[in-house]
Amino acid sequence: MSDFAARRIMMVDTQVRPSDVTKFPIIDAMLNVARENFVPRERREAAYVDGNITLGANRVVLEPRTLAKMLDALDLQNDELVLEIGSGYGYSAAVMAHIAQAVVAVESDEDLAKDALTALNDAGADNVIVQTAALHAGAPEHGPYDVIVLQGGVESVPASITDQLKEGGRIGALFMTGALGEVRVARKIDGQLNWRLAFNASAPVLPGFEKAVDFAL
Repeated sequence: MSDFAARRIMMVDTQVRPSDVTKFPIIDAMLNVARENFVPRERREAAYVDGNITLGANRVVLEPRTLAKMLDALDLQNDELVLEIGSGYGYSAAVMAHIAQAVVAVESDEDLAKDALTALNDAGADNVIVQTAALHAGAPEHGPYDVIVLQGGVESVPASITDQLKEGGRIGALFMTGALGEVRVARKIDGQLNWRLAFNASAPVLPGFEKAVDFAL
């Protein structure tokens, strides 16, 4: 067994399972996706640390616990289409590709998107589309989606994203208030989203998901 494979097992046993994530598809995906191939080359040795991995420009690879618990709360099924916002190097897209039918991964940084596509192809994740676009634009041409996942912090989620969610679909986002954050999930019912708290976590706010500032005259 390679050193990275051993670290992958340790990550699942010490970070994922103790967080009450027990769904087999999530555990199986996180045991099978080589996280070290989805981080900057100079951060490979830190791929399995218990924490977010910084990519710069307010972007991170979410810590394994946060991703696993978010996927657990969203309860992805194997016949569902997922929209991922802020895919970075493609790790979370690769994990979800093991669980869902297909994933559309949106990344605004062209270099990151190119590296994600290479890593996903190398991993055999042929059910992922990587699209370069502004994160807040999403990918409406491939929707509507059963599930939408935002890979970073948000202060608000614009209608441009929530409009791409199917009626009855679910969305998960990490809402930040200062340095504190909480992952909330919602189901679209009669066109409305009712957010509920899932668990606490933290990540930088994604570009385009800041709270609109009200200007008073």
